[in-house]
Amino acid sequence: MDFVFHILFPLFIVLMFWAAHAIVRRTRQRRAAWESGLTAQARVVRAWATVQMVNNVARRIQWHEYDFTTPDGRAVRFKESGGPASREPGDATLVYYAGDEPDKATASEPQPAKDMFGTVFGLGFLGVGVVIIAKVMIQYW
Repeated sequence: MDFVFHILFPLFIVLMFWAAHAIVRRTRQRRAAWESGLTAQARVVRAWATVQMVNNVARRIQWHEYDFTTPDGRAVRFKESGGPASREPGDATLVYYAGDEPDKATASEPQPAKDMFGTVFGLGFLGVGVVIIAKVMIQYW
């Protein structure tokens, strides 16, 4: 039982902090891409879907791989989840990117309020998880 409280729970807490960092990092990358004002026409190179089972319910996640060229001639390719299912290989779409990190581009339309809500919700969920696990750890130490 000591293994659970001394090793496993602290590992869960570290993983939750890592997940929070990943959420904030991607939100900042998307915001930087939208606020930079730089856009380019991209081509969909590949489109595929993955299925994730959550509580015996299938959740379909649409993925796309995009290819575009910056004005200085640099070719960039990136992958992004969550795009529309109707987007197929060969389709052209507008992408937003930051000048210093074009590989962190996004093909989604600017939705800062929706993005911020998802970030706050995710961080709140992870924060509650950390508090619960920390309280259980402290109680049993």
